[in-house]
Amino acid sequence: MTTATLTPPATTPTTARPARRSWFSDVWLVMTRELRPVVREPFSVVFGLIQPLVFLGLFGPLLVGSVGESGLSGADVWQWFVPAILVMTTLFGTSTTGSNLQFEMQTGAHERMLVTPLSRSSQLVGRSLKELVPLTAQAVIVVLVMLPFGFRADPVGGVLGILMLAVLGIGIGSLSYALAIAVRKQEWMFWVVQQTVLFPLLILSGMLLPLEGGPRWMQVASSVNPLRWVVDAERALFAGDLTASAVAAGWVAALATAALGLVVGVRTIVRSTD
Repeated sequence: MTTATLTPPATTPTTARPARRSWFSDVWLVMTRELRPVVREPFSVVFGLIQPLVFLGLFGPLLVGSVGESGLSGADVWQWFVPAILVMTTLFGTSTTGSNLQFEMQTGAHERMLVTPLSRSSQLVGRSLKELVPLTAQAVIVVLVMLPFGFRADPVGGVLGILMLAVLGIGIGSLSYALAIAVRKQEWMFWVVQQTVLFPLLILSGMLLPLEGGPRWMQVASSVNPLRWVVDAERALFAGDLTASAVAAGWVAALATAALGLVVGVRTIVRSTD
């Protein structure tokens, strides 16, 4: 009598499926990757403060000395000037971020990122969100430095003001990245366009001097400059006037800039082939 032996059915090896990634996890991965150099070398954040501190230290006293001509009261000069300098820090810092992408394109790091499973849109958004950290740090440092000189910052308004600057910075940074990709074969064009656009926006925003005494054409041009509305909103927020109409206009300008920057930036990087 023989005993039947049961042989287990043969099993075929199954191929492990890669874990599904979400778009938000890709954004987080890119953002943390971009932040590592900042954490390792925070000197870059401090270096970005040189220009605004020079303006505060050299231009500020001149503004205080000419308050009679500018229409400002001496006690409120810093309340008027410091919020504008915070916007300037955002403008100067984020408008040059495209140069970092240019360096990565030169070294081939950008191309290696494009062939990873990370979605291209998440790469742009992650890079842009990374700007929140240095912007916040720089704004806090400027405010703390100016407090002993008489600058008064409303706590709630200050937090909202820094948040508005972060939203604005996302938009400007995205446009800077898009510009770097668009002129990747003519890198010198990045600085030509950046400088050509930067200074008219700066002057027509009323950051440095009031525009009320300027020619009519400058006042009309400033009315369509989104930075003008953000500057006015920052002054109102840091003064504690949270319900001012200028605050609402500033949020509209900052959100519109962020939306435009992200749309243009994502479309540019998605179409990028090099």
